[in-house]
Amino acid sequence: MVRLSIIIWCFLLVACNTATEKNQKEKIFHDSKISWIGDGKEQPEKDSLFYLDNPTPIFRKEFKSEKKVNSARLRITAAGYYKASINGERVGKNMLDPAWTDYSKRIFYSEYDVTDMVEAGENCMGVVLGNGFYNPLPLRMWGRRNLREPLTVGRPVFIASIQLEYENGKKDVIITDDSWSFSYGPILKNNVYLGEVYDARREIDGWDKTGFDDSSWEKAKLEEGPGGEIQKTFFPPIQITERIQPEDIYLQDEGTYIVDMGVNFAGVYRIKLKGDPGDSIVIRSGERVYSDGSLNPMTAVCGQIKSEGVGGPGAPDTALQEDIYIIGSDTEAWFKPEFTYHTFRYLEVNGLDKKPEIQDVEGLALNSTVTNNNSFSTSSGLINSIQEMTERTFLSNLHSVQQDCPAREKFGYGGDLNATSEAYIYNFDMQSFYRKTVYDWVDAMNDSGFVDTAPFVGIQYCGLSWESAMLITQYYLYLYYNDTEFIREMYEINNDWMDKVARIHPEGLVNSGLSDHGSMEPVPVKLTGTCHYLQCARIMQEFASVMNDQEKQEKYEKLAAKLKGLIQCEFWDKPVKDEINRQTLHAFLLYHDIVPQEDIDAARDSLLNAVQNGPAGHFNTGIFGTKYITEVLSEHISPEFTYNIVNSTEFPGWGYMIDNGATTIWETWKESDNTFSNCHPMFGSVSEWFYSWLAGIKPNPEHPGFEKFYLAPSTPQELDHVNCTYHSPHGKIVSNWERDNNKRIYQMEIPSGTAANVVLPLKTAQNISIKKSGDPDFKPGQVDGLESGRFELSEGKYTITIK
Repeated sequence: MVRLSIIIWCFLLVACNTATEKNQKEKIFHDSKISWIGDGKEQPEKDSLFYLDNPTPIFRKEFKSEKKVNSARLRITAAGYYKASINGERVGKNMLDPAWTDYSKRIFYSEYDVTDMVEAGENCMGVVLGNGFYNPLPLRMWGRRNLREPLTVGRPVFIASIQLEYENGKKDVIITDDSWSFSYGPILKNNVYLGEVYDARREIDGWDKTGFDDSSWEKAKLEEGPGGEIQKTFFPPIQITERIQPEDIYLQDEGTYIVDMGVNFAGVYRIKLKGDPGDSIVIRSGERVYSDGSLNPMTAVCGQIKSEGVGGPGAPDTALQEDIYIIGSDTEAWFKPEFTYHTFRYLEVNGLDKKPEIQDVEGLALNSTVTNNNSFSTSSGLINSIQEMTERTFLSNLHSVQQDCPAREKFGYGGDLNATSEAYIYNFDMQSFYRKTVYDWVDAMNDSGFVDTAPFVGIQYCGLSWESAMLITQYYLYLYYNDTEFIREMYEINNDWMDKVARIHPEGLVNSGLSDHGSMEPVPVKLTGTCHYLQCARIMQEFASVMNDQEKQEKYEKLAAKLKGLIQCEFWDKPVKDEINRQTLHAFLLYHDIVPQEDIDAARDSLLNAVQNGPAGHFNTGIFGTKYITEVLSEHISPEFTYNIVNSTEFPGWGYMIDNGATTIWETWKESDNTFSNCHPMFGSVSEWFYSWLAGIKPNPEHPGFEKFYLAPSTPQELDHVNCTYHSPHGKIVSNWERDNNKRIYQMEIPSGTAANVVLPLKTAQNISIKKSGDPDFKPGQVDGLESGRFELSEGKYTITIK
């Protein structure tokens, strides 16, 4: 019966999407005659043929404006990527647009104000299409996974309208139909993993400007489109967010130059190239160099395709990040790849007669433009470097989906989301981005089991700890942003998902899937998976309360009690005889409140013993254990103990990575120069600890959205100051502290309409004083509990001194 209800729900969802697609077109583009258009070219019959030159189609449409327009708005989207221009000028700053989705379910369009670009009289709009994730190569990632099988694929197509409104109120509309013309441009190949081939000899001057003779061009072909519902983009687009100058350029071998950007990041580059017409300049990207200074591209190779035959018919023996520029009539030109992105610190440039100058190369960091107003810094240079490394890694993995690595996979794995979403939220405004992420999971899930990524790329073995990201991410949207509207929207879907979990794991214990990925010792999935199931049950209990659904609240309360009992019986009440990572074990049990109150001291001692027996007395935990252990070790032992581990360069640890040249976080504690990504977010959960423990800013689950919150900064002896700013839905929260001789001075700012529960470490021999900025009538006696170090502060700016 449960299975039937889920099938009916899925059918209704698909039917609704199909029925509304035409209405959405009419509503968005205001003309029922609008159509998807493309080049109508047939796809290759054999996989090997996909690797031949396949020039990108370019489309043009001339249109007339009767007079100077009062407003002009372009709405456009594509299956694949697009670049749009009006009268030869690029529209907007977006790149790699539209966002990656399951194009058969939903497609997001962008809207641009192009009023200043449209001229009175004749105009021309141009569009270039790229493949994106809609027309991937049939690369056999890991020798077996062909993205063309699970993804909705096809030749790139687009749909667009320009709404013109004149001062007299009259309106015109230009739409995509078969009146557009198309030809093929200079981009011969483009792939999100392998790169681009650009032949400047094929450039067509003036093709996207008025007066161009396109009589030899073909008429655009009307297409069905990929089928998904067209929706307006509500989350930040991908744009260039930083321009990076090289640190060094050196001759590595005859005709081969290495450009060192100084930091590892995801994006592309601009480079000035000189040569003779027909010369090919080959530019390869990599995260590392070998000891002789030559490029080491192996950590960024797509899907571990590193030998002949692995990638399938026609695939390169090694799936490198590689761009090729062929010199045209302009023997000096700037080149920037358009429809790909790489992960690199180093560029290898082959084919130049002369070494490029520093000013001839510029790195262009690309990521979703999430608001980045929060900040964290300390007196520790190493902690600051770890924070900078984490921020760079996080941004490098935001390209409309939160990725596990931005080079060799680029997939939106749920495990990384569960491990780092709170850390992301502390660093950036993630509300709209994570809403889009949840929609991706809704579109990805099926009734046959758990999927590992959203959008779904055919990987289905990690289990509940990965697919539960759909629900756990919603909880953090509720906790940090009080997004109750989203809870209401998703409530029935969430209940159906919990029913699916109960059907797949009827006994309660989760006994299949991936566990604490990256752990240096074994961890059973029965522990990690069942704890995530428990977390989901508790979340649904909270959501049912928000919905005033008492029946469901009682249902999930009972489920949570059952799961807690099962985990306690399996992993606490009886000795665990199998080999297991004791750090992860006790971190999980304490984090998820499994241990009985009377046994907390024993669990704490076991955790402390496990850490002290770890390599160098450091963490050996994986993707989830690392998030949990910093929290429980600080709570049950001390934040200073945790700080001393984090602020160390010994192996394993973040400082060890930095001490060995890392500028982004590695996928494993152990250094890898061949297999594992050097830009992976999962160990970035440490940044959550920086904000929540060193700065002490924590949400209050009973008052979501920071209406009330905690300010409980920790002050390790080796640290002299912390400066932290976090922007909550109610405004800016500041938590700064410093040591000044025999004093600790705290600067706190609480936004309007909120209150902070302050907890400060205070010994008997110390005295405490407080001042409120801009309020001469404020008296310390107004603060109840001040002498104890535990008190509440309302909105305002405060200076607190402990002597």
